[in-house]
Amino acid sequence: MSRFRPVRAMIAAGTVLAAAGSAHSAWNSTVLRIPPTDPPPVTEHVSLLMPVRNEAGRVGPALRSLLAQEHLPRTEVIVLDDQSTDDTGDVVRRLCGPCRHARVVRGTAPKPGSPGKAHACHQLASLARGSVLVFVDADVVLAPHAVASSVALLRSTGLDLVSPFPRQDAEGPANRLVQPLLQWSWLTALPLRRAESSPRPALSAANGQFLVVDATALYECGGFAAVTDEVLEDMALIRALKRAGGRGGIVDGSRIARCRMYDGWRDLREGYGKSLWTAFGSGGGAAAVCTLLVWAYVVPPLAALWGSRWGAAGYVAAVTGRALTARRTGGRCWPDSLAHPVSVGLLVALTARSWLGHRRSTLTWKGRPLRGWR
Repeated sequence: MSRFRPVRAMIAAGTVLAAAGSAHSAWNSTVLRIPPTDPPPVTEHVSLLMPVRNEAGRVGPALRSLLAQEHLPRTEVIVLDDQSTDDTGDVVRRLCGPCRHARVVRGTAPKPGSPGKAHACHQLASLARGSVLVFVDADVVLAPHAVASSVALLRSTGLDLVSPFPRQDAEGPANRLVQPLLQWSWLTALPLRRAESSPRPALSAANGQFLVVDATALYECGGFAAVTDEVLEDMALIRALKRAGGRGGIVDGSRIARCRMYDGWRDLREGYGKSLWTAFGSGGGAAAVCTLLVWAYVVPPLAALWGSRWGAAGYVAAVTGRALTARRTGGRCWPDSLAHPVSVGLLVALTARSWLGHRRSTLTWKGRPLRGWR
């Protein structure tokens, strides 16, 4: 009947959006840069830098993998203990002790209300002597050739920054629903090759879990000192670098690095809560993106439950895109991809919760209150 035509048109438009997203992720999968599997020795000096705060229970595997990097005849490892209140300092000093090229330093406190990571990275960059700086989080485990492969890709492409996106190890229902949306989002929405040089903020992406950057380019854009007020310091840094004329972006790190960010729902909720409010630029931007996500990935599957053919087609398109990106980035395809509408719904709920926490100044991260920052 005619009164249902607007609803059918809305469902059809959502299906078209989901199909377009899946088609774009398929194209991105063919152009995604891959670090070489057998890199040559790196002739320049490379600084391997790891900020840690309250990571005593998980830093061991990550730091051991950093200390064991191969094909790096001229290297240094610097670990910065960012005012940890647990045994992190003792753990990292014990691991670095036998390595002559490694040292541990105690960081200074960041501005009140700041999450502190950008401040920690700024201190590390100030101490580093390499012409290439490699920042690695304490929950990222690297393959032995990971850094050499990433530096080889950085230099062979002429880029100033590469961000090898690690394979995300997601265990438990909450992580399996939400974590794959990280790589799904940029493979679906971001034109990867164009994004490497575009100065537009919306066409910028980087992942602070594993960052490889030319030291001169970092200095010329102001480095982490220019983004200390930012919760998403990795996104702010790549934008600053491109404003200064640099080029860079995300590359495939699924074969050389893996990351387990959160252990369960509570950790995931707090982790996303600290940053989702700023991920889309503004409250209006967050509302617009969440509306599009619901329109494309929730409305058609719901319509399919009521017998809509357009809705069924939209659900198939959504699942196809999720499965394709999972296969390309080393994630689980099945049965996780079938729950993609639920994943998107959870992301929207987490974004709303993050904005509410920001408005009420109740957000915290690793024991630090986050108040007043962008």
